[in-house]
Amino acid sequence: MLPNDTPLTGSDLLQRFQALDGFLLEHQALWRPKPFTALELPWERDHPELATWLRSRSLEDAEAVHNTPEQLGAPAPFPALASTAARLAAVGELPARPLGKLPNLLTVDVPGRKWQQIEAFASRLEFAEAPLQWLDWCAGKGHLGRLLARDGKPLLSLEFDNTLVEEGQRLSDRLQLRAQHRQQDVLAPDVREHLQAGYTALALHACGDLHVRLLQLASAHGCRQLAVAPCCYNRIDSKHYQPLSHAAQSSALVLSRDDLRLPLAETVTAGARVRRQRDGSMARRLAFDLLQRQIRGSSDYLPTPSVSPTWLDKPFADYCRALAALKGLNLPAEMDWQALEVQGWQRLAQVRNLELVRGLFRRPMELWLLLDRALFLEEQGYRTTLGAFCAPRMTPRNLLLLAERT
Repeated sequence: MLPNDTPLTGSDLLQRFQALDGFLLEHQALWRPKPFTALELPWERDHPELATWLRSRSLEDAEAVHNTPEQLGAPAPFPALASTAARLAAVGELPARPLGKLPNLLTVDVPGRKWQQIEAFASRLEFAEAPLQWLDWCAGKGHLGRLLARDGKPLLSLEFDNTLVEEGQRLSDRLQLRAQHRQQDVLAPDVREHLQAGYTALALHACGDLHVRLLQLASAHGCRQLAVAPCCYNRIDSKHYQPLSHAAQSSALVLSRDDLRLPLAETVTAGARVRRQRDGSMARRLAFDLLQRQIRGSSDYLPTPSVSPTWLDKPFADYCRALAALKGLNLPAEMDWQALEVQGWQRLAQVRNLELVRGLFRRPMELWLLLDRALFLEEQGYRTTLGAFCAPRMTPRNLLLLAERT
């Protein structure tokens, strides 16, 4: 039995990684194909009862379980897959410590949900030795670092956007903190000048290559401690994921940038207006996809460019004509636009329900990626722990890596 009610550390890291690796490799045929780009998925022929059941459900049915697909009572093999995925992806919460009374000035210009994430992150930073110097990586205005530096320890905040750097310095100066905010491209070679062995490096939702760069440089420079909550695993320069640890490098699993989008396919924080806009855009794109297949006499998906949200204000027929012009397609003189638009919404409902199968693998893949990072840090001489720092409703990217030099 794999542990599921505590953070992962020590031998648990490799054990869980190997179990997840086997699970993802065994079921690639279920999570790799994308319902949005294929009229029929290869696995539907192997599991016709499940496919028929999912295709019969409404868009509202799919939305109700989008973030909790494991709770869906679908035909086999869905329940067994859901049970295994939930067990393998379960990770306990990191212990929290009270932050005490905080100055009101700390929360200036911080959106409420973001501040909740910052407080939750900061409350989980338990190290065997007290940090000596904070390094806030991709810091924005430096809200996280400022919260931690209120105890008088020095803070170095690195951020690419100079406007945010200047504002961050102003806020830190107002609180009379020992804080330096520096403009820095963290992917540039000269970022090495800012890392020292005595630092405790922090990154809250630094994307892709940005947080990987921190793990590599901080470990190479012997930073005492790290606290990293990764985000946007697909934001990488290479076409395929480059594993960090020996275990991941030995795996047969090869992930494309497109595969790395899977863990991010959640809508916990999206508002109703954003969801309506997203659904309208996707229904139109799916309708146009049916149209282009008919015009081209092809069963292949035709990628379409991102267009302005104002395109949704166009009448549906004008939307399709404009998109066809962008792709160099000649539309028939007569078209039943109303019927085609209805088909787009019907197909959106089917796509969303079929995606629930892929949804079972969102968290397992994210944990595989995080454990690759944890095992890499272990190989670099850190004692590493992986656990949740807040509830998923606060942010789906709620897992935190804590590492300390042994």
